[in-house]
Amino acid sequence: MKAINIFELLVLAAIWGASFVFMRVAVPEFGATPLIGVRIGVAVLFLLPFFLVKYQVRQLADNKLSIFIVGIFGSALPFSLFAYSTLYLSAGLTAVLNAAVSIFTALVAYAWLGENLSFKRVAGLVIGFFGVCLLVYTAGALDHRATLLAVMAGLLAALSYAFNNCYIKLYCSHISPLRLTVASLFSGFLLLCPFMIYLWPEQVPSTQAWLSALVLGVVCTGLALIMFFRLIIALGPSRSGLVGLLIPVFAVIWGLLWLGETLTLGMLFSGTLILLGTALASNLLGK
Repeated sequence: MKAINIFELLVLAAIWGASFVFMRVAVPEFGATPLIGVRIGVAVLFLLPFFLVKYQVRQLADNKLSIFIVGIFGSALPFSLFAYSTLYLSAGLTAVLNAAVSIFTALVAYAWLGENLSFKRVAGLVIGFFGVCLLVYTAGALDHRATLLAVMAGLLAALSYAFNNCYIKLYCSHISPLRLTVASLFSGFLLLCPFMIYLWPEQVPSTQAWLSALVLGVVCTGLALIMFFRLIIALGPSRSGLVGLLIPVFAVIWGLLWLGETLTLGMLFSGTLILLGTALASNLLGK
Protein backbone atom coordinates (compact mmCIF):
# COMPACT_ATOMS: atom_id res chain seq x y z
CA MET A 1 0.00 0.00 0.00
CA LYS A 2 1.47 3.35 -1.10
CA ALA A 3 1.86 6.29 1.26
CA ILE A 4 -0.72 8.31 -0.71
CA ASN A 5 -3.25 5.48 -0.30
CA ILE A 6 -2.67 5.37 3.45
CA PHE A 7 -3.10 9.14 3.61
CA GLU A 8 -6.37 8.99 1.63
CA LEU A 9 -7.59 6.15 3.86
CA LEU A 10 -6.94 8.23 6.98
CA VAL A 11 -8.56 11.35 5.49
CA LEU A 12 -11.67 9.39 4.48
CA ALA A 13 -11.93 7.80 7.94
CA ALA A 14 -11.55 11.26 9.51
CA ILE A 15 -14.33 12.66 7.30
CA TRP A 16 -16.75 9.82 7.95
CA GLY A 17 -15.88 9.86 11.65
CA ALA A 18 -16.71 13.58 11.73
CA SER A 19 -20.11 12.87 10.15
CA PHE A 20 -21.34 11.47 13.47
CA VAL A 21 -20.29 14.67 15.22
CA PHE A 22 -22.07 16.84 12.65
CA MET A 23 -25.20 14.73 13.07
CA ARG A 24 -25.09 15.20 16.83
CA VAL A 25 -24.89 18.96 16.30
CA ALA A 26 -27.65 19.24 13.71
CA VAL A 27 -30.19 16.53 14.51
CA PRO A 28 -31.61 18.14 17.70
CA GLU A 29 -32.69 21.18 15.64
CA PHE A 30 -33.66 19.50 12.36
CA GLY A 31 -34.91 16.16 13.60
CA ALA A 32 -33.54 12.90 12.18
CA THR A 33 -35.58 12.62 8.97
CA PRO A 34 -35.41 16.28 7.84
CA LEU A 35 -31.65 16.36 8.47
CA ILE A 36 -31.06 13.25 6.39
CA GLY A 37 -33.32 14.59 3.67
CA VAL A 38 -31.16 17.71 3.48
CA ARG A 39 -27.97 15.66 3.64
CA ILE A 40 -28.95 13.36 0.78
CA GLY A 41 -30.41 16.19 -1.31
CA VAL A 42 -27.22 18.24 -1.04
CA ALA A 43 -25.10 15.17 -1.84
CA VAL A 44 -27.15 14.49 -4.98
CA LEU A 45 -26.67 18.07 -6.19
CA PHE A 46 -22.93 17.81 -5.51
CA LEU A 47 -22.59 14.48 -7.34
CA LEU A 48 -24.98 15.31 -10.21
CA PRO A 49 -22.23 16.29 -12.69
CA PHE A 50 -20.68 12.82 -12.29
CA PHE A 51 -24.08 11.26 -12.95
CA LEU A 52 -25.07 13.06 -16.13
CA VAL A 53 -23.39 10.73 -18.59
CA LYS A 54 -25.80 10.21 -21.47
CA TYR A 55 -25.01 6.63 -22.38
CA GLN A 56 -25.65 5.35 -18.84
CA VAL A 57 -29.11 6.84 -18.29
CA ARG A 58 -30.70 3.88 -20.11
CA GLN A 59 -28.79 1.45 -17.92
CA LEU A 60 -30.18 3.06 -14.80
CA ALA A 61 -33.72 3.22 -16.20
CA ASP A 62 -33.60 -0.51 -16.87
CA ASN A 63 -32.66 -1.14 -13.22
CA LYS A 64 -34.94 1.38 -11.48
CA LEU A 65 -36.43 -1.11 -9.02
CA SER A 66 -33.02 -2.31 -7.86
CA ILE A 67 -31.81 1.29 -7.58
CA PHE A 68 -34.85 2.21 -5.50
CA ILE A 69 -34.21 -0.71 -3.13
CA VAL A 70 -30.57 0.36 -2.76
CA GLY A 71 -31.78 3.90 -2.09
CA ILE A 72 -33.91 2.64 0.79
CA PHE A 73 -31.47 0.24 2.46
CA GLY A 74 -28.24 2.00 1.49
CA SER A 75 -29.06 5.60 2.41
CA ALA A 76 -32.58 6.67 3.44
CA LEU A 77 -33.15 4.06 6.17
CA PRO A 78 -29.66 3.67 7.72
CA PHE A 79 -28.86 7.41 7.55
CA SER A 80 -32.11 8.21 9.36
CA LEU A 81 -31.60 5.50 11.97
CA PHE A 82 -28.06 6.64 12.76
CA ALA A 83 -29.26 10.25 12.96
CA TYR A 84 -31.85 9.13 15.51
CA SER A 85 -29.16 7.27 17.47
CA THR A 86 -27.06 10.43 17.80
CA LEU A 87 -29.90 12.04 19.76
CA TYR A 88 -29.11 9.74 22.69
CA LEU A 89 -25.65 8.27 22.03
CA SER A 90 -22.24 9.89 21.68
CA ALA A 91 -20.66 10.22 18.24
CA GLY A 92 -18.07 7.58 19.15
CA LEU A 93 -20.65 5.03 20.32
CA THR A 94 -22.76 5.50 17.21
CA ALA A 95 -19.70 5.06 15.01
CA VAL A 96 -18.81 1.83 16.82
CA LEU A 97 -22.29 0.51 16.04
CA ASN A 98 -21.66 1.45 12.42
CA ALA A 99 -18.54 -0.76 12.50
CA ALA A 100 -20.82 -3.75 13.10
CA VAL A 101 -21.86 -3.60 9.42
CA SER A 102 -19.16 -6.14 8.50
CA ILE A 103 -20.37 -8.52 11.20
CA PHE A 104 -23.95 -8.39 9.93
CA THR A 105 -22.74 -8.64 6.33
CA ALA A 106 -20.96 -11.90 7.09
CA LEU A 107 -24.16 -13.31 8.64
CA VAL A 108 -26.44 -12.13 5.83
CA ALA A 109 -24.00 -13.39 3.18
CA TYR A 110 -23.91 -16.80 4.89
CA ALA A 111 -27.71 -17.04 5.16
CA TRP A 112 -28.58 -15.49 1.79
CA LEU A 113 -25.63 -15.97 -0.54
CA GLY A 114 -24.36 -19.23 0.90
CA GLU A 115 -20.87 -17.88 1.61
CA ASN A 116 -18.63 -20.08 3.74
CA LEU A 117 -17.71 -19.06 7.26
CA SER A 118 -14.19 -20.02 8.27
CA PHE A 119 -13.24 -20.60 11.90
CA LYS A 120 -11.65 -17.14 12.00
CA ARG A 121 -14.81 -15.47 10.70
CA VAL A 122 -17.00 -17.36 13.17
CA ALA A 123 -14.66 -16.30 15.98
CA GLY A 124 -15.00 -12.72 14.75
CA LEU A 125 -18.80 -12.97 14.84
CA VAL A 126 -18.75 -14.30 18.40
CA ILE A 127 -16.28 -11.63 19.58
CA GLY A 128 -18.20 -8.88 17.82
CA PHE A 129 -21.55 -10.04 19.24
CA PHE A 130 -20.09 -10.14 22.75
CA GLY A 131 -18.70 -6.65 22.20
CA VAL A 132 -22.13 -5.36 21.17
CA CYS A 133 -23.75 -6.90 24.25
CA LEU A 134 -21.07 -5.37 26.46
CA LEU A 135 -21.52 -2.00 24.74
CA VAL A 136 -25.27 -2.10 25.41
CA TYR A 137 -24.54 -2.77 29.08
CA THR A 138 -21.79 -0.16 29.53
CA ALA A 139 -23.83 2.50 27.72
CA GLY A 140 -26.59 2.05 30.29
CA ALA A 141 -29.06 1.00 27.61
CA LEU A 142 -30.62 -1.62 29.88
CA ASP A 143 -31.59 1.09 32.38
CA HIS A 144 -32.84 3.75 29.95
CA ARG A 145 -35.45 2.99 27.30
CA ALA A 146 -34.39 5.90 25.05
CA THR A 147 -30.77 4.74 25.07
CA LEU A 148 -31.78 1.15 24.33
CA LEU A 149 -33.91 2.29 21.39
CA ALA A 150 -30.99 4.36 20.09
CA VAL A 151 -28.67 1.34 20.24
CA MET A 152 -31.26 -0.83 18.53
CA ALA A 153 -31.69 1.82 15.83
CA GLY A 154 -27.92 1.86 15.24
CA LEU A 155 -27.80 -1.94 14.98
CA LEU A 156 -30.79 -1.94 12.63
CA ALA A 157 -28.98 0.62 10.48
CA ALA A 158 -25.92 -1.65 10.37
CA LEU A 159 -28.17 -4.58 9.39
CA SER A 160 -29.71 -2.41 6.64
CA TYR A 161 -26.25 -1.71 5.24
CA ALA A 162 -25.44 -5.44 5.39
CA PHE A 163 -28.58 -6.35 3.45
CA ASN A 164 -27.79 -3.61 0.95
CA ASN A 165 -24.23 -4.90 0.43
CA CYS A 166 -25.46 -8.38 -0.37
CA TYR A 167 -28.29 -7.09 -2.56
CA ILE A 168 -25.85 -5.03 -4.62
CA LYS A 169 -23.61 -8.06 -5.07
CA LEU A 170 -26.54 -10.11 -6.35
CA TYR A 171 -28.44 -7.63 -8.50
CA CYS A 172 -26.39 -4.47 -9.13
CA SER A 173 -22.82 -5.57 -9.80
CA HIS A 174 -23.21 -4.69 -13.49
CA ILE A 175 -23.99 -1.02 -12.73
CA SER A 176 -21.22 1.56 -12.41
CA PRO A 177 -20.69 2.09 -8.63
CA LEU A 178 -20.70 5.89 -8.80
CA ARG A 179 -23.80 6.02 -10.98
CA LEU A 180 -25.55 3.48 -8.77
CA THR A 181 -24.73 5.57 -5.71
CA VAL A 182 -25.99 8.85 -7.18
CA ALA A 183 -29.15 7.29 -8.57
CA SER A 184 -29.90 5.44 -5.33
CA LEU A 185 -29.28 8.59 -3.29
CA PHE A 186 -31.73 10.43 -5.51
CA SER A 187 -34.37 7.72 -5.04
CA GLY A 188 -33.72 7.79 -1.29
CA PHE A 189 -34.22 11.56 -1.32
CA LEU A 190 -37.54 11.18 -3.17
CA LEU A 191 -38.64 8.61 -0.58
CA LEU A 192 -37.76 10.92 2.32
CA CYS A 193 -39.26 14.08 0.80
CA PRO A 194 -42.84 13.71 2.10
CA PHE A 195 -41.61 12.77 5.60
CA MET A 196 -39.07 15.59 5.55
CA ILE A 197 -41.77 18.13 4.66
CA TYR A 198 -44.23 16.79 7.23
CA LEU A 199 -41.64 16.65 10.05
CA TRP A 200 -39.86 19.90 9.18
CA PRO A 201 -39.15 21.80 12.45
CA GLU A 202 -41.36 24.79 13.25
CA GLN A 203 -38.38 26.76 14.51
CA VAL A 204 -35.78 27.61 11.87
CA PRO A 205 -32.54 25.68 12.53
CA SER A 206 -29.55 27.78 13.54
CA THR A 207 -26.71 28.72 11.23
CA GLN A 208 -24.50 26.16 12.98
CA ALA A 209 -27.06 23.40 12.33
CA TRP A 210 -27.37 24.39 8.65
CA LEU A 211 -23.60 24.46 8.21
CA SER A 212 -23.39 20.99 9.77
CA ALA A 213 -26.10 19.72 7.39
CA LEU A 214 -24.32 21.19 4.36
CA VAL A 215 -20.97 19.70 5.42
CA LEU A 216 -22.70 16.35 5.89
CA GLY A 217 -24.03 16.51 2.34
CA VAL A 218 -21.06 17.93 0.43
CA VAL A 219 -18.06 16.61 2.36
CA CYS A 220 -19.21 13.59 4.39
CA THR A 221 -21.39 12.13 1.63
CA GLY A 222 -20.54 13.54 -1.82
CA LEU A 223 -16.79 14.08 -1.56
CA ALA A 224 -16.31 11.05 0.71
CA LEU A 225 -17.99 8.73 -1.79
CA ILE A 226 -15.73 9.94 -4.59
CA MET A 227 -12.70 9.30 -2.36
CA PHE A 228 -14.03 5.86 -1.45
CA PHE A 229 -14.45 4.84 -5.07
CA ARG A 230 -10.89 5.98 -5.77
CA LEU A 231 -9.67 3.78 -2.93
CA ILE A 232 -11.64 0.79 -4.18
CA ILE A 233 -9.97 1.16 -7.58
CA ALA A 234 -6.51 1.63 -6.06
CA LEU A 235 -6.64 -0.92 -3.23
CA GLY A 236 -9.53 -3.23 -3.98
CA PRO A 237 -12.64 -3.78 -1.80
CA SER A 238 -10.91 -5.70 1.00
CA ARG A 239 -8.16 -3.20 1.79
CA SER A 240 -10.44 -0.20 1.30
CA GLY A 241 -12.73 -1.82 3.88
CA LEU A 242 -10.10 -0.97 6.50
CA VAL A 243 -11.71 2.48 6.63
CA GLY A 244 -14.55 0.91 8.62
CA LEU A 245 -12.15 0.13 11.47
CA LEU A 246 -10.73 3.66 11.50
CA ILE A 247 -14.03 5.58 11.47
CA PRO A 248 -14.89 4.93 15.17
CA VAL A 249 -11.38 6.00 16.20
CA PHE A 250 -11.78 9.38 14.54
CA ALA A 251 -15.38 9.71 15.71
CA VAL A 252 -14.25 9.28 19.31
CA ILE A 253 -11.41 11.79 18.84
CA TRP A 254 -13.68 14.40 17.22
CA GLY A 255 -16.34 13.82 19.89
CA LEU A 256 -13.79 14.39 22.66
CA LEU A 257 -12.31 17.50 21.02
CA TRP A 258 -15.42 19.21 19.62
CA LEU A 259 -18.27 18.08 21.85
CA GLY A 260 -16.50 17.27 25.12
CA GLU A 261 -17.82 13.70 25.10
CA THR A 262 -16.52 11.19 27.61
CA LEU A 263 -15.04 7.76 27.00
CA THR A 264 -15.21 5.15 29.75
CA LEU A 265 -12.99 2.09 30.00
CA GLY A 266 -16.02 -0.14 29.48
CA MET A 267 -16.93 1.63 26.23
CA LEU A 268 -13.32 1.47 25.08
CA PHE A 269 -13.06 -2.27 25.79
CA SER A 270 -16.40 -3.15 24.17
CA GLY A 271 -15.58 -0.98 21.16
CA THR A 272 -12.24 -2.74 20.78
CA LEU A 273 -13.99 -6.12 20.80
CA ILE A 274 -16.44 -4.99 18.12
CA LEU A 275 -13.63 -3.68 15.91
CA LEU A 276 -11.61 -6.89 16.39
CA GLY A 277 -14.68 -8.98 15.59
CA THR A 278 -15.33 -6.83 12.52
CA ALA A 279 -11.75 -7.27 11.28
CA LEU A 280 -11.94 -11.06 11.69
CA ALA A 281 -15.46 -11.46 10.28
CA SER A 282 -14.64 -9.45 7.16
CA ASN A 283 -11.19 -11.04 6.61
CA LEU A 284 -9.48 -7.67 6.95
CA LEU A 285 -6.66 -9.31 8.90
CA GLY A 286 -6.00 -11.84 6.17
CA LYS A 287 -7.43 -15.24 5.47
